[in-house]
Amino acid sequence: MKKILRWFILGGTLFFVGTALKDNWLEVSSIRIDAAGWSVLAVATGVTLLAHIWAGWMWTWILKELNQSVSPGEFIQVYLKTNVAKYLPGNVWHYYGRILAAKNANVDPGAATLSVLLEPLLMAAAALIMVILFAGQLAFNNTNIWISFIKFISLFLLLAAVHPLVLNPIIKFLTKFKNNRLNNQNSQSENQSIIVLNIARYPLLPLLGELIFLLLRGTGFILTMFALHSFSWSQIPLLLGAFSFAWVLGLVIPGAPGGLGVFEATAIAILQHRFPAALVISSITLYRLISIFAEISGAGLASLDERLFS
Repeated sequence: MKKILRWFILGGTLFFVGTALKDNWLEVSSIRIDAAGWSVLAVATGVTLLAHIWAGWMWTWILKELNQSVSPGEFIQVYLKTNVAKYLPGNVWHYYGRILAAKNANVDPGAATLSVLLEPLLMAAAALIMVILFAGQLAFNNTNIWISFIKFISLFLLLAAVHPLVLNPIIKFLTKFKNNRLNNQNSQSENQSIIVLNIARYPLLPLLGELIFLLLRGTGFILTMFALHSFSWSQIPLLLGAFSFAWVLGLVIPGAPGGLGVFEATAIAILQHRFPAALVISSITLYRLISIFAEISGAGLASLDERLFS
């Protein structure tokens, strides 16, 4: 059923995007990028790459919250090299690669696993904060009070899920369950890992860091649109809110790897009534290409840096 659901979501979103592209193909094909626009796109690519580097640094912050001493440079390299694996079927291989690399660097296996679980939770919470802050101009904002209520409840649940009062009992339960399953002489040493993995405080700094990550990603998207067509400063909150909402849906909905299709369909559905449809479709398609290029570039630079300085 999970595989069927994934294919259904992927097919539905791609059909929606394809239909929008077909209906606006003449306008899309008429869009041209001048020299200044290419310069702006280069900046957008650099900002997007910076966002991924920043996200890798945030991963080291999360590990430090779990009392793990790590090398920021080494783990940023790991993050960038594994980032492209999210486009593989399953959408979990980038997490697997990071857990494996962290274990090889003598990070506690439980902390390594918990760190890659905390990261998307913090990212989703940051995205919802962005939606609430900048959703004042979104088309759906005032149509139904229940939508606003659901947004705040979702944000509350996400923020509560990463609170030590919630996480620490879960960590202890899972560790004890694992020890009971193993039932060997190493159980005593593994019980000590319960103390190691206790989260002493709320991960506020990593959450603020993920907010900066979303602002960088949103800036890359806005610059991509600006390269194709100018707009007023008053429209930036709308674009940030729409981007954050589309991005978080691409993160949490079990559709295509890397949110492919879900992000595009959501952004088009929100923005096509506020901007020319051809501009929206072109910008979103171009931003996806920029994102993939930035991720590939990040992986390549990380590999090159590792070879030159290791």
